[in-house]
Amino acid sequence: MTATVSLERTSVRSSSADDASTGKVGRRRDAERVPRRDAPPLSPRLQLIRAVLVLVLVLTGSLFLQLLLVSGLQQSAAQGRAFDLFRADLAKGTAPLGPTDRDGAELTPGTPVAFLEIPRIELEQVVGEGTSASVLFDGPGHRRDTMLPGQVGTTVVFGRRAAFGGPFSDIVSLREGDIITATTGQGEFEYTVIGVRFEGDPAPPPVAAGGSRLTLVTAGGRAFMPEGAIRVDAEMTTGAVIGPARLYSAGSLPIEDRLMAGDARTLWVMAFWLQALIVLSLAAVWSWHRWGHVQTWVVFMPALVLVGLSASGEFARLLPNLM
Repeated sequence: MTATVSLERTSVRSSSADDASTGKVGRRRDAERVPRRDAPPLSPRLQLIRAVLVLVLVLTGSLFLQLLLVSGLQQSAAQGRAFDLFRADLAKGTAPLGPTDRDGAELTPGTPVAFLEIPRIELEQVVGEGTSASVLFDGPGHRRDTMLPGQVGTTVVFGRRAAFGGPFSDIVSLREGDIITATTGQGEFEYTVIGVRFEGDPAPPPVAAGGSRLTLVTAGGRAFMPEGAIRVDAEMTTGAVIGPARLYSAGSLPIEDRLMAGDARTLWVMAFWLQALIVLSLAAVWSWHRWGHVQTWVVFMPALVLVGLSASGEFARLLPNLM
């Protein structure tokens, strides 16, 4: 009798388990038969918000990419071209000796005027004429109201701390007695570092009569977060030469060439790139809903990156020239 009851209970449990399993399968099949509903289309307002978010994302991402990676490659390529040009000018004896060329015209901003070597930090850079943010894209720049390296008086050279290769990122590690060599159209000149100055530190005594001093300047603070300036002063150990008078004084130096200044002269170019980026962002949002996700990525992503980098490159001109 007991065995019969046990068999009946086991049979009931098996039957219940089968029914539950069958019920789950049935419900799953019923769910599969229910057609899936697509997400409702976005309203014009939400589509505009999405386009704005795409625009901000592209601008932010391309700016970081520009400053951290692309700018360094751009500066390296520009230095290669400048070195070839300056070496050829030295060989032909046509390298600039002052603020004007052989025809008496003012040097074009960015024209190579010197080659700077600092063995201690393994720095080798061609110095261009001018200190605007645009000139410093390609390497260190010579401030136009000061003498060229090797000439009697004071020479000031600006260089970036972090962006566009950060050629002056390590000058803070220079110590008294370190050697700096500058080559110009008038020869090779050797300087000895006399000290490193931070914002607020006293300036060294004026350069001696007939002497020459070289001051390297870059941004203080953290990388990409400039705060004040760092200066390295060096005195010439060889004989200085006489150079022609400068075209600018400290008071007449253009605003874009001054310490921590941006360059807004090509702001209209950035406006055109931003317009192109807005049009591409709106087209990408439309394509995402009407054409397809994969097609949108394939067609619009390269264009957005290219236009975003161009716009961020123009925006970088507005940032401090020593950053």
